[in-house]
Amino acid sequence: MGDEPLLQKARIQEDIESDKGIGVNDSDGDGPVTLILLFTTFTTLCGTFSYGTAAGFTSPAQTGIMAGLNLSLAEFSFFGAVLTIGGLVGAAMSGKLADIFGRRGALGVSNSFCMAGWLMIAFSQATWSLDIGRLFLGVAAGVVSYVVPVYIVEIAPKKVRGTFSAINSLVMCGSVAVTYLLGSIISWQKLALISTVPCVFEFVGLFFIPESPRWLSRNGRVKESEVALQRLRGNNTDITKEAAEIKKYMENLQEFKEDGFLDLFNPRYSRVITVGIGLLVLQQLGGLSGYTFYLSSIFKKSGFPNNVGVMISSVVQSVTSVLGIVIIDKYGRRSLLTVATVMMCLGSLITGLSFLFQSYGLLEHYTPISTFMGVLIFLTSITIGIGGIPWVMISEMTPINIKGSAGTLCNLTSWSSNWFVSYTFNFLFQWSSSGVFFIYTIISGVGILFVIKMVPETRGRSLEEIQAAITR
Repeated sequence: MGDEPLLQKARIQEDIESDKGIGVNDSDGDGPVTLILLFTTFTTLCGTFSYGTAAGFTSPAQTGIMAGLNLSLAEFSFFGAVLTIGGLVGAAMSGKLADIFGRRGALGVSNSFCMAGWLMIAFSQATWSLDIGRLFLGVAAGVVSYVVPVYIVEIAPKKVRGTFSAINSLVMCGSVAVTYLLGSIISWQKLALISTVPCVFEFVGLFFIPESPRWLSRNGRVKESEVALQRLRGNNTDITKEAAEIKKYMENLQEFKEDGFLDLFNPRYSRVITVGIGLLVLQQLGGLSGYTFYLSSIFKKSGFPNNVGVMISSVVQSVTSVLGIVIIDKYGRRSLLTVATVMMCLGSLITGLSFLFQSYGLLEHYTPISTFMGVLIFLTSITIGIGGIPWVMISEMTPINIKGSAGTLCNLTSWSSNWFVSYTFNFLFQWSSSGVFFIYTIISGVGILFVIKMVPETRGRSLEEIQAAITR
């Protein structure tokens, strides 16, 4: 009895590989990049842009908000941290929202929270409205951080799936940099109002983009799924093979009812969950939030000019994000993750050694530049791999019948780890400016072994092939 689901799952893989005209090595899923696909991706990424503006808002707005509303440092710190609390709320409901209302519907919900949040902040005259607005932004960010990569993975042709997904990281980095630049020349109220512009674009775009064909097929709306797929691939593209592969896989999945949270711990999903959770824990506990949230503190401690460091870091992240887009579908997810994790480890090691020598009065003249180099190496590892690829792979590997529950679990893990690192960094940094980075170095070192031993390659394979193989 216990082996029957495993045997059935194996038959799914065999059916996909051997069924006449539906071979996974055929060109199905390699449709052209159409205007509607680009427009759908643009609309979806407006949500990511809004997330980035929320993340980058507090740095340039701190002085103006504290002076304008007479906030203490503790009150402003709570305002900044409440984004993470909202993110946990959004993460908890992201998977269920995407399952019930679809990917497009979930984006509509997040967009409503985002718009309301920015308007409350822009017109705030008291602390409570400021905090509630920030909380709403967090809820929107928690939903977006799961739904956007899932939606893009499900609609993009497999030959450019990695490239389209990597644009998500570029948009995130770009939006933070834009927010920082605008915030340095305009008031925080105007910055909050301008931040509603992506929400307006997304709101309008959601009326015109198609729903995910795979979500439609999973919910028995096969004809609508084929119509949506045809729109995405273009009227002159033969979608027969890709549509048939999706339909066949979904029909086989109907025999499985594992949609609940506890079913994630079924042995056949063990590798999916282990890889997904492992990559997100590596991403966060490796120091991501520590570097991004407290970059100014790191530069000040090392003696490197803060404004110069932040600006150069923003430019480097944007450039390397473009590089990541170019190479992700050429060299594959696993290879990039391996390189990125090595760079992550090296960056923290250099930064830690810089502060260690500084504490002993050794090579003090080199501390600013060596710290700066360590930070750049770490941030480059984020933009070319460890920042965006974990979510791409989770979206690719997770079977659609558990995608909601698995997405919620992964999203909660990510936001919880995010909060833990951002909360503990200052304490650890005061305890030992070098020790905190050596901790990140050790975690990254373990991560290198994890990526080499556990992470599969998903480049150039259909979602159905990937999911059938990894849950075998």
